[in-house]
Amino acid sequence: TISVGLSVKDVNQLIMEFLMFMMRAIVLCYPVYLTGSLGLSISWILLSMLVWTMWKNNRRGKDQRIDTAIDFLENEKDVISTELRAMNMPAWIHFTDVEKAAWINKILQQAWPFFGMYMEKLLIENIQPSVRSSSPHLKTFTFTKVHMGQKAPTITGIRVYTHELETREVILDLNIIYEADVDIDADVKPAIKVGVKGLQLQGMLRVILEPLIGQAPLVGGVTMFFIRRPALQVNWTGMTNVLDGPGLSHLSESAIVDVIASLMVLPNRMCFPLIDQVKVDQMKFPLPRGIVRVHVLEARDLVAKDTFMMGLVKGKSDPYTVLRVGNKQFKTKTIKETLNPRWNEVYEFVIHEAPGQELELELYDEDTDADDFLGRYSLDCGDVRKDREIDEWFTLEDIETGQIHMKLQWFSLHTNPALLDGLACAMLAVYLDSASNLPKDHREFTHNEKHGKPSKEARLTRRTNDPNSYVEFSIDQQSQKSKVVFASKDPTYDECFTFFVHSVNNQVLNVEVKEHEKKSSLGKLTLPLVRLLNVSDMTMDQRFLLERSGANSQIKMKAVLRILTLEKQEAKVVTPPDRPEPPTPVPAQPVQSVPKEKVPVSSVPLSRTQTVPAPMPSSVSSYNELQAEYTPYRRSTFVGTEQLRSSPSTPSHMRRFDSHSLLSENSIDSSRFDLTDNASYPEAILNHQGSFGRIQLTLRYATLRKRLIVIVSGCKDLFSCSESGSDTYVRMYLLPDQTWKHRKRTSVKKKTVNPVFNETFEFAVSMEEARTRKLDVAVKNNKMLYKRERKEIGMVWIDMSQMDLIKGSTEWYELTLPGLKKTN
Repeated sequence: TISVGLSVKDVNQLIMEFLMFMMRAIVLCYPVYLTGSLGLSISWILLSMLVWTMWKNNRRGKDQRIDTAIDFLENEKDVISTELRAMNMPAWIHFTDVEKAAWINKILQQAWPFFGMYMEKLLIENIQPSVRSSSPHLKTFTFTKVHMGQKAPTITGIRVYTHELETREVILDLNIIYEADVDIDADVKPAIKVGVKGLQLQGMLRVILEPLIGQAPLVGGVTMFFIRRPALQVNWTGMTNVLDGPGLSHLSESAIVDVIASLMVLPNRMCFPLIDQVKVDQMKFPLPRGIVRVHVLEARDLVAKDTFMMGLVKGKSDPYTVLRVGNKQFKTKTIKETLNPRWNEVYEFVIHEAPGQELELELYDEDTDADDFLGRYSLDCGDVRKDREIDEWFTLEDIETGQIHMKLQWFSLHTNPALLDGLACAMLAVYLDSASNLPKDHREFTHNEKHGKPSKEARLTRRTNDPNSYVEFSIDQQSQKSKVVFASKDPTYDECFTFFVHSVNNQVLNVEVKEHEKKSSLGKLTLPLVRLLNVSDMTMDQRFLLERSGANSQIKMKAVLRILTLEKQEAKVVTPPDRPEPPTPVPAQPVQSVPKEKVPVSSVPLSRTQTVPAPMPSSVSSYNELQAEYTPYRRSTFVGTEQLRSSPSTPSHMRRFDSHSLLSENSIDSSRFDLTDNASYPEAILNHQGSFGRIQLTLRYATLRKRLIVIVSGCKDLFSCSESGSDTYVRMYLLPDQTWKHRKRTSVKKKTVNPVFNETFEFAVSMEEARTRKLDVAVKNNKMLYKRERKEIGMVWIDMSQMDLIKGSTEWYELTLPGLKKTN
C-alpha cells in the first residue's frame, strides 16, 4: 500500500489516465511539430482545424436530425397535434369526433343577403327607437347606413352529442369564425358621426334541439348560446375610432361582449320555441345538469419560483390554486414555502352543460408584486358526469414539472327529502320573473302610513317618475343581485339564480326590491326553505305579496329546491340468452347512494392488493330499469321530477354484470362468464379457501402500428384440478367486445400449476379507445370432471384508464373467482 493512503489499484488507474492524457497531447501536437519541421505554412494547420470543425458540426446536425426523426416516430400524434395547433387549423383536424361542415357554410353563404335585409329592418325599426328613448342626448340618433357585407360566418367544425344525453334531445357544437365586412354608420347629432367597419368574432356556439317530438316539425324548440365568452375585435370609424386606441380598445370590445354575454353566454340563452306546448321561460331556464364537487387535495413537484441573493440561491414557492367554471371562480389558501403543498379544500360548481363546461385550474406562486405562473389544467365536466367520481393526479400543463391531486364528484338533483346529507346538501334555483305595482320610492309607503297631508319633503320633491329597481336575494352570507330595470312600476327581470343550501330546515331566502340610486328598500319577502320540502315537486311558482311596500305590490318568481345525491355507476344486468329470466315484480323504491372510494382491486398489481372477502349480493339493481324510470323530458323546466328508482330482484342463478371489480364493489363481476357458460363450479373449487394463484401480464401500446399489445408470460400457484396439476390456458376479451370473433386464447399447458406461455396478442384499437377499455382475463382448465362444470380457475379484470400504455407495464395480478372468497 502507498504511504499517502492510495491503494495499488488507484495508483495504477492514475498512471493509466496520465499516460492516456500524454498520448492525446502527442497526437494533437505532433501535426503542429511536423508542419514546422517540414517548413510548411501555418495556413495548413488552420485549414485542418476548419475541416475538423465543419465535420464535427455536420456530424452533430446529422445526429440531431436522426434523433428528431426517431422522436417523431415514437410520438407521432403529439408532434402532429402541436404543429397543427401552431398553424391554427380547423377544429375537425385536431379532434376526430369533430366533422367538416361544408354544406352548412354553403347554406349560410346563400342565405346571408336575406339575413342582411332582416338586420337592416331590425336596427332601424327596433334598435333605433330604443337608443333614442334611452337618453335625452340621443333623441336624434339615426342609422344612415346598414350593410352586413358579403362574408357569412364560417363553421370550421361541428360536433354532435347523442349518446351522452337524454333520448329527447340532440346537442350540436359549432366552432364559428366570423370575419365580417360590415359597414354601419349612424348620426348621433348633426355634427357627430359614428360607425363600425369590420369586426372579427370567434367562439363555440352550442345549439340544443329539444324536445324531440313525434309530429311536425319533429323538434319542439331550438336553444342557442356560447358556453364561453367569444373573442371579439372591432374596427371603429367616425368619432368612435378613438376607441381603437391602445388604451381604450379593450373597453369597447368588452362592453359589446358583455351585451352578447347578457343574451347568449351561459347561463343565458337565446330560445326559439317551435310549438305552442313549449314556453320560452321553460327553455331559457332549465334545471342544471348537476353539481360538481371539487376536492383540491395537494400538489407535488412544483417549480420553485422564489429566489434569494439576486437570484443566486434557489428557494421554493408560495403556491395557491384558482378554480374556474364559467363566471364562477374560487381561490384556495396560500401555502408558504413549499413545492408539495396540501390544501384539502372543497368547492362546488353548478354545471349547466356537461359535456361542454370545463373546470379550469391554474396554480400561482404568491409574491408581493406579480404572482408567478405554476401551471394549469382543464377538465371537461362531462367526464366527471360520466365517471361519477374521479380521484387522481393530474399533470400540469405549460410548465416544466408539477402535478395536482384532485377528487371530483358528480351530484345529481333529486326530490327525495330522505337523501339530505353532505356539505352542500341541496340546491335552490330561483327564477325571477317580474314585479308589479311597485311604489315610486320608499317614502310613498312610509309616509302614507300616517293619514292626512303628505310631508313637506314629499310636497317639495313631487317625484312622479317610476322607480329604477333591482332585486337582491340572500341566504346567510350568499347574496346575488338582478339587473336594473329603469323607470317601471311593473319591471320584468327574467333572470335565474342558484344557491347552495347547507341546512334546509333552518335557512331562509330573503328577497328585497331596491331602488337603484339610493339602495333604499321598495319591498321585502322572507321565504323559509323548509316550506319547499312540503310542497309538490319542491317547487313554488306564484306571485308573492311584498312586505313594507305598496298595498298591492307583488313579486312573481319560481323557487325550486333539489337534493344533491352522489350516485355510483349502476351495474348492467344481462340475462343469458339460453335462460331468460323474467324480472320479479317488486314495488319500486328510491335508491340512496353513499359516497364511497372506488378502486378496482383486481386491476391493481399484486403488491398493492389487499385481502378482502367478497360476499354474494342479496339483490341486484337493473340498469335498464333505472334508465326507464328517468323522466324523458328532463330539461324542459324546473318542475321536472328526477327521482331515480329501481326494481330489486333476486337472481336464481349467476348473471352477468357490466360493473366494477368483484372485490371492490361486493358484486358479481361484469365479464367473468362466457356467453355459453351457465354451469356451476366443481365442488373442489367451491370448497377451496386458499389463493387461486397469480398471472403475469405485460401491457403496452404500439403507437406506430396502432395496436394494444398484451403479453401473457405465465402463471404461478394455480388451483390444481388433479394430483398432477391442471391443463391450463388463458382466455382474454377486450371489453365490451365479448363475441367469439374477439376472443383471444393461449395454447394449453398440461399437468402444471406454474405454466409458462410467453405468448403475444394484439388488439386493433386507437390509443384513446384503449384507455377507455377494460381487459377481461380468465385462466381455465381444459379438462373438467364433468362437461357441465365451469372451466375457470382464476380471473382478473384490468382497467387500462389508470395505466401508462406508452411506457408499458409488467405486473403480477392476483386471480379471483366471482362469488368465492379469496385468501383468508
